[in-house]
Amino acid sequence: MTTTATTPRRLISLTEAADALAVSTKTVRRYIAAGELDAVRLGRRTIRIRVESLDRLIDAHPVNTWHHKSA
Repeated sequence: MTTTATTPRRLISLTEAADALAVSTKTVRRYIAAGELDAVRLGRRTIRIRVESLDRLIDAHPVNTWHHKSA
């Protein structure tokens, strides 16, 4: 019998996700509703975000490089 070591999926709160993205928790809820963030509901009121999902959202929205215009 072979056992495989699995890495537990890390979950963070709405507030932690909002802090990581520098946005409000309302914006995080919008990302969840739009399907841009994967979330799980634990009980009636507790929502947690998968860290992997947060990383994917960040990677999907890169910032363009600043181009300085010479005078």
